[in-house]
Amino acid sequence: MSSTQQTVETTSPAGLSIVLPTFNEGDSIASVIGSLLTLSEQEPLEILVVDDDSSDGTTETVRAMALRDPRIRIIHRLGRSGLASAIKEGLIDAIHPRAIVMDSDGQHEPASVLDALRMLDQQHLDLVAGSRFLDQSEIRGLSDRRTDGSNLANALARRSLPASYRHLTDYMSGFMALNLSRCLPLVRQVDVNGFKFLYELLAISRGRLKVGEIPLIFQPRRHGSSKLDSAILWDFLVSLLHTASLRLLPRRAISFGLVGASGVLVQLITTALLMSLPGLSFQQALPIAVITAASSNYLINNALTFRDRRQRGTRLLRGLLKFLLVASLPALANVGLATSFYTLVNEHAIWAQLAGIVVVYVWNYAASSRFVWNTP
Repeated sequence: MSSTQQTVETTSPAGLSIVLPTFNEGDSIASVIGSLLTLSEQEPLEILVVDDDSSDGTTETVRAMALRDPRIRIIHRLGRSGLASAIKEGLIDAIHPRAIVMDSDGQHEPASVLDALRMLDQQHLDLVAGSRFLDQSEIRGLSDRRTDGSNLANALARRSLPASYRHLTDYMSGFMALNLSRCLPLVRQVDVNGFKFLYELLAISRGRLKVGEIPLIFQPRRHGSSKLDSAILWDFLVSLLHTASLRLLPRRAISFGLVGASGVLVQLITTALLMSLPGLSFQQALPIAVITAASSNYLINNALTFRDRRQRGTRLLRGLLKFLLVASLPALANVGLATSFYTLVNEHAIWAQLAGIVVVYVWNYAASSRFVWNTP
């Protein structure tokens, strides 16, 4: 019996939706879609490209292919962006009961699709993830630095997720097969500001999904470069804390708090420097330090916490002025409380400032979210 005949017998003809998130993948998307279209020999197929308004011709390439082949669809997103939100939108829009999510840069082999579906169907699983770290896996597209980073991230993720998922080896995978009848209600709950879609989905499920893994042959990128940056690492830290808080605290509030913690250090260091170098008194140094810390908080929050609404150019300066205005009332409270604490309770500069900082956090988060970055 041929391998094709074996595949037909072991793969259910229920239909398959393949979700490809794209952003400036014009050099690789046509070849990726072309290789995936051969899978329709096995069962009904749709390829759903979710594009974040690419500027390199990705959208036009997919549109032209879709005109020639009705199995190809495109969601062209304006005003919405991000890998997790693209995956979520694609899965919700899928027309078939099973779905595959995979990269559109050629690093995931089309052959892995059939392997994942075979395991999903034969073992009656809810989700199958592709792993770069099983014994049979091969990593051809990651540097040693990125491999080490992925290993560390997986170790931390394993400790933060339910014990029923401890057998998994790659919580950061971008390749997964899903039984949508079981997973879709959870997909709708995924926080699109999260670090990795798979990790967020597993965290939300609280151990209720039946999950397996297949080994991946992870290929080098055909074109372009990795999108891993400091913002992605920041998202991972926020995701870990979000899970540790039982998802009770909003992700933005956690991020805002972490930035605020860095502002505490900026304020303490600035105060100490002004009191030691120019020889200013505590009362003279504190207002300057508070403004410096507030400005630092604004710039970091703009780059990380609210980067989906990031201010640029003249809007960046206007946003800073609005942020300082929003923070002015609690900043005065900060200065007044810290000064009173320093004068009346304890002449200790650090404890005096911490007393003022604690008072202003909630106001700054709520007010700046609404009036500076226009989030609900």
